[in-house]
Amino acid sequence: MMRANLTTQGYCLNDDERRRLARGLRFSTGTCLLLVIAALALESSALVFALSGIGLIAAVTSRHPFDLVWNYGARNLTGDPPLPPNPTRRRHAFKIATVWLLAVGLLLATGTTGVALALGGLLVAACATVTTTNFCIPSELLALWERRRARADVRLTLDPRSR
Repeated sequence: MMRANLTTQGYCLNDDERRRLARGLRFSTGTCLLLVIAALALESSALVFALSGIGLIAAVTSRHPFDLVWNYGARNLTGDPPLPPNPTRRRHAFKIATVWLLAVGLLLATGTTGVALALGGLLVAACATVTTTNFCIPSELLALWERRRARADVRLTLDPRSR
């Protein structure tokens, strides 16, 4: 299951690499999870906006800022290998999380705390899922969409009326 979940995110890892990277691949999402929980507990729009900035960096670059913390610091405590760059589908998931965080931050900033906490709670659940199981809901949905699009392209290619 873990292999399939990481493959869906776009990683091409053999079983040995997957085992060796298990902690590191959870580090950025686990750190974000803890910080989002703290931001929601404090009802801090400032912290949520700061996290959305971190998410934006993760979405548009091949490295999540917390991957750098892992690669240049935390992994030295465990002896684990450095993380590879984040694949495109995982970066797309970070884009979704960034927008989600912005929505939560705006709701908190405008005093719509109940809705912000409910939306934030859903984000916590999604982040906890990817941290514990590597099952990334946005990556799964993007993979499904890509498969459906590919099948539609094949049908169009095979349909003589489309020529």
